[in-house]
Amino acid sequence: MTNIEITKNILKKEFISKEEIIHLLSITKKDELDILYKKAYNIKKKNVGTDVYFRGIIEFSNICIKNCFYCGIRKDNHKLKRFSMNENEILKSAKWAWESGYGSIVLQSGERTDNNFILFVENILKKIKKISNNELGITISLGEQSIETYKRWFDAGAHRYLIRIESTNQTLYKSLHPNDHDFEKRMKSIKNLRKVGYQVGTGVMIGIPNQTISDLAKDIIFYKENDIDMIGMGPYIPHQDTPMANSFKNFEEIKDKQLELALNMIAVTRIYLKDVNIASTTALQALNSIGREMGLSAGANIIMPNITDTKYREGYQLYDSKPCLDENSTMCRGCLESRIKNIGETIGYNKWGDSPHFIKKNS
Repeated sequence: MTNIEITKNILKKEFISKEEIIHLLSITKKDELDILYKKAYNIKKKNVGTDVYFRGIIEFSNICIKNCFYCGIRKDNHKLKRFSMNENEILKSAKWAWESGYGSIVLQSGERTDNNFILFVENILKKIKKISNNELGITISLGEQSIETYKRWFDAGAHRYLIRIESTNQTLYKSLHPNDHDFEKRMKSIKNLRKVGYQVGTGVMIGIPNQTISDLAKDIIFYKENDIDMIGMGPYIPHQDTPMANSFKNFEEIKDKQLELALNMIAVTRIYLKDVNIASTTALQALNSIGREMGLSAGANIIMPNITDTKYREGYQLYDSKPCLDENSTMCRGCLESRIKNIGETIGYNKWGDSPHFIKKNS
């Protein structure tokens, strides 16, 4: 039996094994990739539809207590000019998103756990809800916190939380973080978010050094075993001012492979999980100018346009070559509209676009 016949047989199945996931993730030939992405897109169409939901992302501070080896805003990157947007600046961006028909926003920053930060976020959440007449959905991505903090933010108006596991291979996880990071603490955070009532999102970095296809297959199985509602994962791109800056001899030579593997991950995750929300991340666009559209065509259904004030964007680069640093929110909206229209999809304006997976299990 040929590879393409094996692929077609796997894609006819309702449930696939880890070995079959590995086979699908390993596809590199264009004719097979076309079959894989078409299958993933059809599953997306059936289970979540073809509306693309915007999550206008506000990256409001690059101050971080963590020192992850891959991250451009890590604590020990002393080349970085630190910033924190004030309350009015954040509210202005949130109001723009609401008035522009974005159903939801994402609040993201470097990780902090001090009381001042916790209270600041709590107050911001309440005020965003107030200025949008409770109409704006809010996702937050603010790292590992206590269950009490998660509850305070939930009660203040956030209803989705993204905390990436980065890799479910604990050896790989340790290679990405200093010794003060604990995989089990990250796992506890995911469980605590579920207890509080959030729609829980996680994800991994794709194509990190020493990662295998088997590792990525286990990551996809992890999503299902842990009942994850939304997935935010993207290709690993090194940052020049981090310990992992020289992860690859020549990153330019493997950019296409990184993109292909990331698209395969989106497609297979859609096939395996069916009704979760999957983001087509900005990192895809860093590898190819139409990377985000490619992600949508491979099964993703969420886009996170940057609505941070442009004067702060250069200071919030987790990886090199981040796109849209000088493109204001209105320009970005118009650009995305045309891009999404060109692939035959529509934007779900003024809708939260909650995870169908979350809705079904809580109905």
